[in-house]
Amino acid sequence: MNLQKVAWFVVVLLLLQACKSVPLTGRSQLSLIPESEMVSMSLTNYDDFLKANKISTNKQQTELVKKVGSRIAAGVEKYLKENGFESYIANFNWEFNLVDSEVPNAWCMPGGKVVVYSGILPYTQDENGLAVVMGHEIAHAVARHGSERMSHAMLVQMGGVALSTAMQEKPEETRNLYNMAYGATTQVGVMLPFSRKHEYEADQMGLIFMALAGYDPRSAVAFWQRMSANSGGTPEWLSTHPVDANRIAALEKLMPEALKYYQGQ
Repeated sequence: MNLQKVAWFVVVLLLLQACKSVPLTGRSQLSLIPESEMVSMSLTNYDDFLKANKISTNKQQTELVKKVGSRIAAGVEKYLKENGFESYIANFNWEFNLVDSEVPNAWCMPGGKVVVYSGILPYTQDENGLAVVMGHEIAHAVARHGSERMSHAMLVQMGGVALSTAMQEKPEETRNLYNMAYGATTQVGVMLPFSRKHEYEADQMGLIFMALAGYDPRSAVAFWQRMSANSGGTPEWLSTHPVDANRIAALEKLMPEALKYYQGQ
């Protein structure tokens, strides 16, 4: 076996070892980056974001965001612990903030740092609607979609070197890869779109997460219909999501499974 074949064998072996399974869906994903390192990078961006943006002073809305987030987090933790996926949130330290902005947006960083923008509240309308949004965004973080995207980028652009090595040798390029992979920056409303595959997976997981928290997953269809009908010109957050008849049809198809986790039906 020549050196080139040995190199390819090693690469394939490393990639196989780096494959993980997404909770709930079982999809195999590439994960070259330890979650602890991803969380560390996220915390820096998260702190910068909070310093650069105005936290809402609306007590009622803020308490609602924290209430919904805490309920979903508790449901997620219980499910993952009971099904052998507890390691997926081992580095999570949940935090929920409402930011004053007209942009209809929300996101969850690795580590469980969740930000909701006040501009999305007219679309959520009530507690169930807010649970749709927060369940979906928390699903992105639990499924490690940002880490998966960054792993693919590092494999293509840096040959799959360790993140610690990349940070030492090419810190600026590595930070750029993080921003490309996860997209949340200090600017309000800036969030790069996940792939359609990731969006549908977050929809599926989000429905179950909100159901586990005692929220009616059937609210998801009405929420996305409102987002689509009332956009008045596609808002930034909506433009990154596949809001169309296909998405709503997919949600309706997933509903019987999600309802199995809903105790209030």
